[in-house]
Amino acid sequence: LSLRPGESVIAGQGGLHGFMGWKRPILTDSGGYQVLSLHPRITERELVFRSTYDGSEVRLSPERSVAIQEALGSDIAMVLDVPIALPAERVATQDAMMRTLRWAERSKVAHRRTDRALFGIVQGGADPALRTESARETADIGFPGFGIGGLAVGETADERNRAIEPVVAELPDRAVRYVMGLGDTEGILDAVARGVDLFDCVLPTRLARHGKALTRDGDVSIKRSEWLEDESPIEAACSCPVCTRYGRSYLRHLIRTNEPTGARLLTVHNLAYMYRLMDDIRSHVADATFRDWSAEVVVRRAMGRGV
Repeated sequence: LSLRPGESVIAGQGGLHGFMGWKRPILTDSGGYQVLSLHPRITERELVFRSTYDGSEVRLSPERSVAIQEALGSDIAMVLDVPIALPAERVATQDAMMRTLRWAERSKVAHRRTDRALFGIVQGGADPALRTESARETADIGFPGFGIGGLAVGETADERNRAIEPVVAELPDRAVRYVMGLGDTEGILDAVARGVDLFDCVLPTRLARHGKALTRDGDVSIKRSEWLEDESPIEAACSCPVCTRYGRSYLRHLIRTNEPTGARLLTVHNLAYMYRLMDDIRSHVADATFRDWSAEVVVRRAMGRGV
């Protein structure tokens, strides 16, 4: 957004809320993860990379990242961190973690908008000891919330859980805990059981683009041949605008013919599934039935066929 259309354009229209017409909370990332795929040059001062739009050199420092996000007016901004692709050598992982800590300190100093929150980010790869150190040091800097970065990038569920547990133990009880990039049902349930509050992921839209729907009985491919003449909804119990109006046969036709409407409709359903999942999680946490309920969810999805 800083490169196109430019944060000044968005700031001039009331920030992201006015620009998008979205009246609810908005979280922006710092750019560190996004820049990783561009193979940036990393110095102690900043990240240096080439714009994907015109090839010009772009410099992104912790201070610049905070300034951009404050101009955008997001409710929650993230400090600029140094993600590292896994698997990685411990020395490289530790170096990235330590630089992330130093950049977090600089980001906090640069933070000006007291009406907007700035979250720290915990790194450390899949190493529980490094995760513990990163969480403790980031908590000492002092933030109202903490992203747990560098996960959901191909590690196993056990590796991810072992990385999350020591982090949560080191963070303040009343701080928001946020696993960045995690969006599958089972992964979210695992993380909530370990004390995590917040998640973000492109999974609902990515699955939709590939013709897949999220359901209580497992993720299902809409391209299945048995849906050719099936007029029933994706999920009979789902009250989303797609399930109350369209049948599987029609959705299958849209996906098989590469009609963009198909991916859009599946996106609506998948987002409705995620909203319902999070509502259910909050309800079961509140009445202390989360563990039994989540175990039932996992078993049902494992045994189901998306029907």
